[in-house]
Amino acid sequence: MSRTPFRNIALIAHVDHGKTTLVDAMLRATGVFESHEALVDRVMDSNDQERERGITILAKAASIDWQGTRINLVDTPGHADFGGEVERALTLVDGVLLLVDAAEGPMPQTRYVLSKALARGLPAVVVINKVDRPDSRLAEVADEVYQLFFDLDAEDHHIEFPIISTVAREGRAIAGTGIPELDADLSPLLDTILETIPAPSGDPEAPLQALVTNLDASDYLGRLAIGRVVEGTMRSGTQVVLCHSNDEEPPLRRKLTQLMGFSGLERAEIDERVAGDLFVVAGFPEVEIGDTLADADNPIPLPRIEIDEPVLRMTFGVNTSPLAGREGKYLTSRQIRNRLEREVLGNVSIRIGSTPSPEIIEVAGRGELQLAVLIESMRREGYELQVSRPEVIIRAIDGSPHEPVERAVVDVPDEHVGVVTQTVAPRKGKVTDLRPGDTGRAIVTLEAPARGLLGFRSLLMTATRGTALIHQHHAGWMPWAGDLPHRTGGAMIADRKGKTTGFALDNLQQRGELFLGPGVEVYEGMIIGEASRPQNMVVNPTKGKQLTNIRTHSSDEAIKLKPHKQLTLETAIEWIAEDELVEATPTAIRVRKRLLVESDRKRAKQR
Repeated sequence: MSRTPFRNIALIAHVDHGKTTLVDAMLRATGVFESHEALVDRVMDSNDQERERGITILAKAASIDWQGTRINLVDTPGHADFGGEVERALTLVDGVLLLVDAAEGPMPQTRYVLSKALARGLPAVVVINKVDRPDSRLAEVADEVYQLFFDLDAEDHHIEFPIISTVAREGRAIAGTGIPELDADLSPLLDTILETIPAPSGDPEAPLQALVTNLDASDYLGRLAIGRVVEGTMRSGTQVVLCHSNDEEPPLRRKLTQLMGFSGLERAEIDERVAGDLFVVAGFPEVEIGDTLADADNPIPLPRIEIDEPVLRMTFGVNTSPLAGREGKYLTSRQIRNRLEREVLGNVSIRIGSTPSPEIIEVAGRGELQLAVLIESMRREGYELQVSRPEVIIRAIDGSPHEPVERAVVDVPDEHVGVVTQTVAPRKGKVTDLRPGDTGRAIVTLEAPARGLLGFRSLLMTATRGTALIHQHHAGWMPWAGDLPHRTGGAMIADRKGKTTGFALDNLQQRGELFLGPGVEVYEGMIIGEASRPQNMVVNPTKGKQLTNIRTHSSDEAIKLKPHKQLTLETAIEWIAEDELVEATPTAIRVRKRLLVESDRKRAKQR
């Protein structure tokens, strides 16, 4: 039986360097989008939050045909919080396309994803993207990429990589460094992939071994297992054995009834998949990431996928506020736990654990963005929950407590460099590199305890009027750094239930920054703003104007409320203190004290 030759390749890069846009261009260039189809930008970012945030969260696959060869493309996230997705994607492929922005050059996440690819011995094709930018520095960026390979101790054959210059947005490419002609297409890139990326290894005649690296769900087929055939041939209608990665459960023997492969952006039913190819299988509701589908007569499980451990944890609990149950569909701890267990099945970098209270579940992850994306997904699905402030996971090294270190790279206008250094100094951070740019912007690299960078992003955005770009990733462990400053002001806490009034808020806005406007329902213990002083303030935001027949000019002036600070899920999680919670429902984000009644809080403080 003749088989179409194929290649497996992952696109890896720092966030926002153009991976998903390049996938779009490759799909267009190879005719996956027909002339009558509407073209959608960033078609691989199909998740709502991916399109809103402009980042890739989940690794996804598609396939294209070029010169008689099928190329399986895996698009990966560029954000460090979703590194688990990158690691899983690299188990599917035999080479990588490393994208680098022609102006920014290699960034922290470029180093991270490339180190993972080199650790697996994968050859690379380097794509310098956005070469039409007026501030592009092609020759320097090419040198920086070579230097990055040297820094990561790449072997000689890995350093001999081809370079392709592209304008991915317009589907133009040229071999080497340069600006593609206006009538150029992606042929140089696609030809280079076929020449550089090796065909998959593996013996199609060996006993079957197929590794499950991802899960999906279908309304019609149930749970779907996605992965790569490592050895042998997977045939529809034959008996296979599902070997679990935890070795505790007995293997399951079952007939393979539904076998699919990637065809363009679709999944098409196929008869077989040979060693090295990617598959999608239905009919195994028990399958988990890391499991092996093996030969029925000689089942040999493959080693499980190893990924970096979580560094942050927070608690997810049942919403206990007086407004609970009004806005969501899923309210109980059982429903929240079931949802989190489903998340863990498909997300290898999230862990869940128990706490002394059955109503509260501990969730650990790679970073605050990853945890915020999970909470936002649950909100949109109709869950109500309350979550705590993230805290770092402490690790004992040589008998002493160590905490995770984050490396952050901040891209700011020159006039705000001082703001970055002043903001990070009290957080026990240090600037390790300062690189002035050519366009009035500078790149500041700093290292700080992960605790110190909680809330740093929103503080920086405020201080630089939204002009800063910040990317951070895990950079090892350091001895416990002691107490760190959190926020400067105390909480303004409502002392009763009711609706806020403009009259009350007019007085309160002079004592701090408000989080809500007039006509909003509040309850006792709910936080309505940040006080200008460090102490907490218990206030009445529902107070109305006294209706008397005495009139004075000053008291009758129109109330002028300043715009209040709109708390997003991320800013709320970063802002709260240890004794506070974020209440997340499908329609609202509120912050509150753990103990709603003032007398209970006083007693707890005395204890």
